[in-house]
Amino acid sequence: MSAEFDDDGEQTMSINEYLESIEEEELEADLVLGGDEGDECTYSKGYMKRQAIFSCLTCTPNGNAGICTACCLSCHDGHEVLELWTKRNFRCDCGNSKFGEFSCKLFPNKDVENIENSYNHNFKGLYCTCNRPYPDPDLQEQVEMIQCCMCEDWFHEEHISLNSPNEIPRDEEGEPLYEDFICKACSAVCSFLTLYPKTIRAAGGQPVAPVTTSKDKSVVEDIPPKDGGAGKLENNVCSDSSIKDNLVADANCESVSDGKKFVLGESSQNDDSSIASSHATCILGADSVVSESKPLFLSKNWRDTLCRCDKCLDMHKQKHISYLLDKEDSIAEYEKTAKQKREEKLQQREGAAVNFFNNLGHVEKMEILNGIADFTDEFRSFLGSVDPSKAITAADVNQIFENLKNKRRRV
Repeated sequence: MSAEFDDDGEQTMSINEYLESIEEEELEADLVLGGDEGDECTYSKGYMKRQAIFSCLTCTPNGNAGICTACCLSCHDGHEVLELWTKRNFRCDCGNSKFGEFSCKLFPNKDVENIENSYNHNFKGLYCTCNRPYPDPDLQEQVEMIQCCMCEDWFHEEHISLNSPNEIPRDEEGEPLYEDFICKACSAVCSFLTLYPKTIRAAGGQPVAPVTTSKDKSVVEDIPPKDGGAGKLENNVCSDSSIKDNLVADANCESVSDGKKFVLGESSQNDDSSIASSHATCILGADSVVSESKPLFLSKNWRDTLCRCDKCLDMHKQKHISYLLDKEDSIAEYEKTAKQKREEKLQQREGAAVNFFNNLGHVEKMEILNGIADFTDEFRSFLGSVDPSKAITAADVNQIFENLKNKRRRV
């Protein structure tokens, strides 16, 4: 039966579809917010590895500040606020010097400025190399965008320097087969990734960038600025050795399936989350340089395969990309944590409802059970009396509750 609670005769949906849509919207919100309830400012937690961030154009039209979920809800209600999804290593700016006389209601005693925060044109509501807003007022149909996992900017598919959108790894239904995307500008900083086995890249993606051998090259060349964004990163390269598909065997290491990282002889460690593990042998070797940068689509758990020898750890540190070695930095891990928090929250709600019911007296319990039974009977009666081809309107729902009230009065 169709059931849309609307008097305007708009498109209808079944009750199950309506409930499922509500559930999907709640899940999507939890994934974006990371399970954050938005009840306290995150400033006291310092520079969080990843959190949902918003930009208030009413307070900071220059796009040079970001606020957390709680401040968005409590301090900037009614303002023009942009949802930026998530940002790494960010601390809430609400009420600091960038907001003039405006004070944070939740955590007013903040430093004048969060010097480690990074900002790009997203904070002004602009995205991609085309520097356009989203939604774009000049487009009737909004085009899907992809986020770079390094600069965290969003890009239109036609602006990511591919010959064809068909090069983007997708399944038959159009769902992405990659876990992370790195834009062309950022791929220049981590061009060493093309020296890893092909399995690090998602199937169906871009061709491998050519590799040329060059002697007497240092491991790390020009170091990019820490606050680099899309289009602002310098053309950096990492000097590593030429690698074939049997790279792992040549480096005396073995690949462990199910997302575990490479194990290198006696010096390996089993903790995938550790970025400080030291290996005596580098997976990549030395004496080669990648001559071209191209956008990269990386496969699931690709971070686990990255080399963690002393040389590579130092290289990541100098390039300010050590976060690539941290599994908790990934969106996949962020959403996994959000789902766990959501399950815990739902279980707590269910447990609270059960405890509430169990703590009631016998009379109160019977009244609740009778109320549920009355509603069920009334709803069944209603469904049996209406034309299945017609939509349920708001007036029908109101009539159901009016009938219940009249029944209670008679009792």
